[in-house]
Amino acid sequence: MGSRQVTSWQGKNITVAGLGVSGISAARALAGFGASVTVVDGGDGEGHRAKAAELAHLGISVRLGDAETLPEGTGLVVTSPGWKPDSPLFAAAAAAGVEVVGDVEIAWQLRGSRPGREPAPWLAITGTNGKTTTTQMLASILKAAGLRTAAVGNIGTPIIDVVLGEEEYDVLAVELSSYQLHWAPSVRAHSAAVLNLAPDHLDWHGSMEAYAADKGRIYEGNTVACVYNVADPATERLVEEADVVEGCRAIGFTLGAPGPSMLGVVDGILVDRAFVENRQKNAQELAEVSDITPPAPHNIANALAAAALARAFGVPPRAVRDGLRDFRPDAHRVAFVDEVGGVAYVDDSKATNTHAAEASLAAYEPVVWIAGGLAKGATFDELVQKSAERMRGAVLIGADRALIAEALARHAPDVPVVDLDRTDTGAMLAAVREAARLAEPGDTVLLAPACASMDMFANYNKRGDAFADAVRELAAESA
Repeated sequence: MGSRQVTSWQGKNITVAGLGVSGISAARALAGFGASVTVVDGGDGEGHRAKAAELAHLGISVRLGDAETLPEGTGLVVTSPGWKPDSPLFAAAAAAGVEVVGDVEIAWQLRGSRPGREPAPWLAITGTNGKTTTTQMLASILKAAGLRTAAVGNIGTPIIDVVLGEEEYDVLAVELSSYQLHWAPSVRAHSAAVLNLAPDHLDWHGSMEAYAADKGRIYEGNTVACVYNVADPATERLVEEADVVEGCRAIGFTLGAPGPSMLGVVDGILVDRAFVENRQKNAQELAEVSDITPPAPHNIANALAAAALARAFGVPPRAVRDGLRDFRPDAHRVAFVDEVGGVAYVDDSKATNTHAAEASLAAYEPVVWIAGGLAKGATFDELVQKSAERMRGAVLIGADRALIAEALARHAPDVPVVDLDRTDTGAMLAAVREAARLAEPGDTVLLAPACASMDMFANYNKRGDAFADAVRELAAESA
């Protein structure tokens, strides 16, 4: 299909929405296949103009300062993931009968466009939380099996660049966001997993139902396995609703003992009852929980999902173990920073929503919780209800901290709360010092904000860095 589609781009007027990394990647690729490309972006700053000048050398037109008007003669719109479906540009495209797709769709259509190269199958991963870690775990396992692979997609590497690059792959570990899936109607993975579903990005999708439906697109046309979370029935429902290739199997993962066609945990061992002969009676040991870093419950679930996708691709048990042993998570994902005065300090700045924070809190007890930031429309009652018994105290920062304070007052009135009404650069150090005051030896001070960071920090990385710096300063003072 890829080569036929590529041929149809010759001379076609294609509009690319956005001058970000994925937009530039798509524009370059499409122009390279003979399309007449115009990039539109609402910005008009110095950085935008510099990018526009670079693209102009490739014969690509760029229109700055107007991201709403559809260029005349447009035959296809290619969007970057963050653009909302109700954007005026897309409304104009719909009125003109012009299709809108994303960069992942273009990458899929480009598979097989390089002569003499077989397109690499995709093992695809989505979910509200854990996508990046699971994708990296999967890539580590595939590499341990001796396969040529890369972790691509929403993980930071534009998938178009990988599909068109010089390097040849046996299989790709592909992280896909709900945004990307929304704009990728024809992607068909070898096998795919939805890790979990919780309210997130509802301002973009419009409703939880629409959000779930976009996540569920990852299962469409799967050929070998649809991997779901036994603890999250909504993920299994998405499998049941998917139109898959005949013979494709539903494979569950669970932190408990697995039934047939599942992966799970028995006595600290990850076991497979899905990809074995006589799965009614047999199980295959894959790895030990101690092979996973960190061995927090949600990270064990990530490992099981990665193992299920790898096993669906035929990876042997030893490679699952070796790949998990080799894997180390990115910074700011349940990362141990230091121990000061018998108290552990853990940075999970990546926990930018309530679902992620709940998973993080479940891994420690007792906890002094540092939380707050931009709530993105979230509510915190359920999170506090489930986690209240673990809390020694809470320190709240950021613009929407009052929402968390109110939930704590309702559901954990005995938990001491420090409300830090400051947003200056020293706020995180103040938060860490207040947390240290509340903590007792054996406790964990956990940064799991349950909120986005942009009210106080450029991104969650900067927030995590500030936490780690504050812990190091505290350690130096205590030395």
